[in-house]
Amino acid sequence: MALTRRTLVAAGLAAPALIGLGRAAQAATTLKLSHQFPGGTIDEGDFRDRMCRKFAAAVKERSKGALEVQVYPGSSLMKTNAQFSAMRKGALDMSLYPLPYAGGEVPETNIGLMPALVTSYQQAMAWKAAPVGRKLTEILLAKNIVMVSWVWQAGGVASRERPLVRPEDAKGLKVRGGSREMDLMMKAAGAATLSLPSNESYAAMQTGACDAVITSSTSLISFRLEELAKSLTSGRGRSYWFMLEPIMMSKAIFDGLPKDQRDLIMTVGAELESFGQEGAQADDTRVEQIFGKAGAKVETLDEATLNRWRDIARDSAWKDYAAKSSSCAEMLKLAEAVA
Repeated sequence: MALTRRTLVAAGLAAPALIGLGRAAQAATTLKLSHQFPGGTIDEGDFRDRMCRKFAAAVKERSKGALEVQVYPGSSLMKTNAQFSAMRKGALDMSLYPLPYAGGEVPETNIGLMPALVTSYQQAMAWKAAPVGRKLTEILLAKNIVMVSWVWQAGGVASRERPLVRPEDAKGLKVRGGSREMDLMMKAAGAATLSLPSNESYAAMQTGACDAVITSSTSLISFRLEELAKSLTSGRGRSYWFMLEPIMMSKAIFDGLPKDQRDLIMTVGAELESFGQEGAQADDTRVEQIFGKAGAKVETLDEATLNRWRDIARDSAWKDYAAKSSSCAEMLKLAEAVA
């Protein structure tokens, strides 16, 4: 049970001890959950922010106030790219975080946005219970990260001018892909690439630094890219862009909680996965409506075009990833086995 000021005083501890123990007491009862996406309310706004707020509300209610979660949207607590490292060090409690953003520290995490590897939500959601999901969970635990809630999102392409649908369309474009592996596929198709978090996409398109942004349907909406785009390639139905964007937690913080609170966190996280999937799929449809209303030309991928992208990905991104280590090669093999 977390120490409170009342119990400390009752125990007759001196004021200096109170100061020293205050931080630990707060960390045991109040968790900070950071993410990069626009803030809203529990009922309105980006579904990822709503998911975090629903998580916080459920944890507080079921723990009868013994455990609270404070949500910090819009990278207001710390910069986007710093969040994974901070969790590993115990400096940040929790984050809803695009897994491949962690690829610089843990190369295996780039499997979470491997082009044309996952092409449907059914396939994506099967990962958690499959050997590939168990392997990924083990790798992250070894890096001091606990997977709390699995969230997958399909993505599409917003283009300032000409559409990016087929591989030949990529030639000469400056493209934001979202991961090293996505960039490798785009380069193989003839594009130039740039690496930046999705919350910096609007500025990059606005200045002309980027011609096309590939990101989740929800981010295409939340970051208002319809204001700048003349073309949308939708991820509805099929896509070569599926990102794993889970709620994660620092293992050091997690292990410091009582067992009932640890169990509660994992239970609520699992229960919210259906909300996450439904939110992502709803936005795959909504993004088409928003971009179409703004005057953008909306296109989708057919199976033949998706297969062409997969061939390019297999010869570039997949090959590069598997060559990184035996662990990466095993991850790719296990992922390919999930139909």
